[in-house]
Amino acid sequence: MAHLRSRRRLALAVPVVLSLTASLGFLPGAASAAPLTASATTSADGPNLAYVVNTRTDHRTIESVEKAISAAGGTVVIAYEKIGVIVVHSANPDFGKQIRAVRGVQSAGATRTAPLTAAGTTDEGAAQMLSAAEAAKVSRTAAAGEEPLEADQWDLRAIGADKAAKTNPGSKNVTVAVIDVGVDDTHPDIAPNFSPSQSANCVGGKPDTTYGAWRPVDAGHYHGTHVAGEIAAARNGIGVAGVAPGVKVSGITVAEPDASQLFYPESVVCAFVFAADHGVEITNNSYYVDPWLYNCLDDPDQRAIVDAVNRAQLYAQKKGTLNVAAAGNSNDDLDSNALVDASSPDDSTAVTRTVDPHKCFDVPTQLPGVVTVASTGVTGAKSYFSSYGKGVIDVAAPGGDKYQIPDTPSKNGRILSTMPNNQYGFLQGTSMATPHVAGVAALLKSKYPWASPAQLQALLKAEADNPGCPTAPYDGNGDGVVDATCVGGKHVNGFYGAGIVNALRAVK
Repeated sequence: MAHLRSRRRLALAVPVVLSLTASLGFLPGAASAAPLTASATTSADGPNLAYVVNTRTDHRTIESVEKAISAAGGTVVIAYEKIGVIVVHSANPDFGKQIRAVRGVQSAGATRTAPLTAAGTTDEGAAQMLSAAEAAKVSRTAAAGEEPLEADQWDLRAIGADKAAKTNPGSKNVTVAVIDVGVDDTHPDIAPNFSPSQSANCVGGKPDTTYGAWRPVDAGHYHGTHVAGEIAAARNGIGVAGVAPGVKVSGITVAEPDASQLFYPESVVCAFVFAADHGVEITNNSYYVDPWLYNCLDDPDQRAIVDAVNRAQLYAQKKGTLNVAAAGNSNDDLDSNALVDASSPDDSTAVTRTVDPHKCFDVPTQLPGVVTVASTGVTGAKSYFSSYGKGVIDVAAPGGDKYQIPDTPSKNGRILSTMPNNQYGFLQGTSMATPHVAGVAALLKSKYPWASPAQLQALLKAEADNPGCPTAPYDGNGDGVVDATCVGGKHVNGFYGAGIVNALRAVK
């Protein structure tokens, strides 16, 4: 499965974020480039690829660029005029080169390296389903007022979410959109809080709002349903509870429907714009955008990907949406000088390369204003898989850790939540930490409805509990080898950022 977060994720320190923002303006020389005419070569003997073409946002420029796209052998799938992003399909092998020479085009490039097929996440390891017999055993231990399976939800207690629900479970006026592989809204723990009007299928870059289009294609596409339950599973006497059981949750599908479950840029652009235009307050992003784990600005295709997705997520922020994303499961120091990427591109033949995470960006988690989330286990220690880095991680939250064993009926250190077809299962990853943060952000938004995305992020950090760097060398899997080094102090450090989010403090 590609790139659920339980997939790998990065983030930037504030100065680098600012430099990234500055780097995504008008490209040098773009305005003076010669227009493309119909006489240009429009060979169609190459693979049919998807592209993003990024332009100025005035209608005249977009109309002119669309004509040039047609002349270069491209077909417009959809034009997002408000952010100047046009999604295109073309079989012309020189399309990218030709369209980048057009007046008004600021960046353009292919969003994949393999041909289009008929129409990635961050969980770590396989799902562990909870059997009916196991569920019955857990249910027998439920205390008065608890959900039947809540005894296995050590994560709720770790951040005070069980107590917070008694004070303020969250407002129905707040919606968290799960941008993912699809959400099974028929699940009895999700159905009471699901918002169909804020849900869609964005695969391919154009929203499909047909009723049910947001649902996963099969039970193997379980990631989004698990995430949705972590955020807002209802306290209804069935199964589990979410961090914010009173808020709404929606599903925006962006993953390819095949076994690859790849998250292509044009689909993610569509999701951010759709969420913003439909009044979503918070998005949960437990994935990285395929096919590049890191997108380097010196490559025109990768630069265009960063540009397009950044325009979309900034548009969402400006409309009041807070975007929360996973930091990744590679146990990487995201503030290091060099990282090895052996997985990109993940839609064709990967090539091992060394990248500087301050110059090559994991999208969307490294984009300006996005909340980057690290994972912890039941002891509060960094999860063995979680990436980290001072000035990179904003906050941390329970994402599970199989080496940190809780005193619960199932003795499972992973996170229990909803699965398709009315099932429940355990997963671990920064994919699971991110919805805990999104849930706490939803509680804060419920309490402070006029808070901006920047203010919500500041509140998340202010209400967090920071255990500080561990005093002993960090050995996440207990094999006697130091696995990571925490840098920083009690207030901000590389393992926890500003700290582990606190749901109870958020509602008080």
